[in-house]
Amino acid sequence: MPNHPFQEVEGEIHNLTIESAALEGNLCGDPSTRVVQLYLPKGWQDMSDLPLLVDLVGFTGSGKAHTNWKPFQESVPQRHERLVREGEMGCCAIAFPDCFTSLGGNQYIDSIATGNWATFLIKEMITTIEGAYPVGGSPARRGCFGKSSGGYGAIVHGMLFPETWGAFACHSGDMGWDRLFAGDFPKAVTAVEKRGGFAGFLEHIDSGLKVKGEDFHTLMILAMGASYDPNPSAVKGVSLPVDMRTCILDEAAWERWLSHDPVVMVERRDVQENLQSLKGIYLDCGSKDQYNIHFGTRQMADRLTELGIKHVHEEFDDTHSSIDYRMDHSLPFLYNTLMK
Repeated sequence: MPNHPFQEVEGEIHNLTIESAALEGNLCGDPSTRVVQLYLPKGWQDMSDLPLLVDLVGFTGSGKAHTNWKPFQESVPQRHERLVREGEMGCCAIAFPDCFTSLGGNQYIDSIATGNWATFLIKEMITTIEGAYPVGGSPARRGCFGKSSGGYGAIVHGMLFPETWGAFACHSGDMGWDRLFAGDFPKAVTAVEKRGGFAGFLEHIDSGLKVKGEDFHTLMILAMGASYDPNPSAVKGVSLPVDMRTCILDEAAWERWLSHDPVVMVERRDVQENLQSLKGIYLDCGSKDQYNIHFGTRQMADRLTELGIKHVHEEFDDTHSSIDYRMDHSLPFLYNTLMK
């Protein structure tokens, strides 16, 4: 049974401050000094071969959101400790990096606009953690997981950086972008036009008392452009792959976006070889995902099957929202895979 909200975490949470060279000079003007929270299980000092998991949160999230107390829900450390007590998995160290940006988040790849987040994670964060604690130590003992934008980060890191990761778990990660993003561009153009352009819209976000639902989605699409096709001449490097008057698709810009779509990336030979080398791949998505990500996830799973790449694909009866309970499946998968 899940923990009551009064269940105290038995392990320790340490704060590590990283002065990042990778994040310096980002066009968003966001700080390059970042805090990573590291959960260590009770008695970690006497444990050997402790795997390191890295939690990549979704858009507008931060690592602290997954270690904080929540009403009627478990934090990730609480969930992990319950799963250990239930015998579903063994103990892990779990890192919770602060990867928030003034655009609401990032996609965990390198970008001149939002920052070189992939480099930060694999070169700076892991080096700092493993230099200070006896955890991880090799790809065979490292895994990453996340949901939505964090799920995208997890699958892309598995595709591109097998020298860092041994396994990943992707919950409802962004893929199949022709079905995910295309309908959002007209709404985003309208919202930006209403505020007089990119600068006016972002000023509205920064000065407003709250970010409403339609503004949130526009900000998210602009953040995608800053990640996938940054425009160094635009405020914070934002962009959209459409004409800002007619909303006609800019085919060249859209191709630059699509080059980052996992269902496109998987056709690359190097990516296929990287995925084959991993110890474990876990994909899931709700069958009612309101962003249509279940279609891209099915496409990915089918293609992995055709390529003979071993993976786990699960579809469940739910939407994109409030699905942290799916970590009851992914966390044991990662532990048991990494410890083989």
